[in-house]
Amino acid sequence: MGFLDNYEGNKERTDRWIATYPLGRLEAHIIEFNAEKGSILVQAKAWRNQEESEPAGIDYAFGYLAAYNANMKRWFVEDTVTSALMRVMALVMGGTEKATKETMQQVETMSTKVATADVKEEYDYWTTKFGDVASWNSQEAAQEAGVPTLGTAVNEIASQLGGELVKEAPQCPHGHMIWREGVSAKTGKAWANYSCTEKNKATQCQPNWYVLTSDGTWKPQV
Repeated sequence: MGFLDNYEGNKERTDRWIATYPLGRLEAHIIEFNAEKGSILVQAKAWRNQEESEPAGIDYAFGYLAAYNANMKRWFVEDTVTSALMRVMALVMGGTEKATKETMQQVETMSTKVATADVKEEYDYWTTKFGDVASWNSQEAAQEAGVPTLGTAVNEIASQLGGELVKEAPQCPHGHMIWREGVSAKTGKAWANYSCTEKNKATQCQPNWYVLTSDGTWKPQV
């Protein structure tokens, strides 16, 4: 079995998502972009169906221009957006590694040359030649020198902005219930519940009420 055999391709994951959640929805948002440093942080959200008011999963991908192979640099934004979407699909569906085969192919062939943030001279990474920027013979040597390698950068992003699997909305005989919240006109107090989607009030299920805690989060009313 080869190194890449454990990883799902972009097309295979997309096909699996459509087959699993045909009414699902995906969104990608650029959280941070720095053209000068060549970095981007993308957030992706996934809904399993049109009735979910909150996403079923949220995940992130971080793109760093200097870490890309030369023939991939011009597409580092598109690649990072795709990576975020693939990660959130894997988060919600499960059953596979978050990284896709295409991403791991880049990691497998990636050079260990990494630009150091401590170098005072500014480099144009589109035109620099081999040897112009400090480099190391191994990932371990780069880490010992304090250089942020791809692995450490990904681990840092994962520790601070790791994927979040959102709790599934409760269900009633009419399907997934919908989250609603507001402020009472009589009491001025905030309210929230999961409501039944049935339009006929005679057969509508009772809502699941929530109360607002002192830390600003909602918890089920008991």
